[in-house]
Amino acid sequence: MVTIYGIKNCDTMKKARAWLDGRGTAYRFHDYKAEGIDRAHLERWCAELGWETVLNRSGMTFRNLDTAEKQDLTAEKAIALMLKQLSMIKRPVLENGSKLLIGFKPELYEAAFGE
Repeated sequence: MVTIYGIKNCDTMKKARAWLDGRGTAYRFHDYKAEGIDRAHLERWCAELGWETVLNRSGMTFRNLDTAEKQDLTAEKAIALMLKQLSMIKRPVLENGSKLLIGFKPELYEAAFGE
């Protein structure tokens, strides 16, 4: 089962969901704002792809942090920040069986879905 994690009104999420819908791919949408996310998911994603990939540093939430909170980041500190502010998780996160994708690039989705 495909699960896509993110925030409903995010433009990148809309593109990813439109891509999946356009190919008739069934998926479950997990909205961070409505359902939250647990530490276990973040730890697994960070272990597999690196916290640097999972943490959304380009968003306003991260950019508006105090300088001290942004300095000396570690996996543990990044996970704590993402748990505190869910919009700091890069979107979308797509789980397709054993495959994990973060962000939306059509060519990566095509490769993951064998098209």
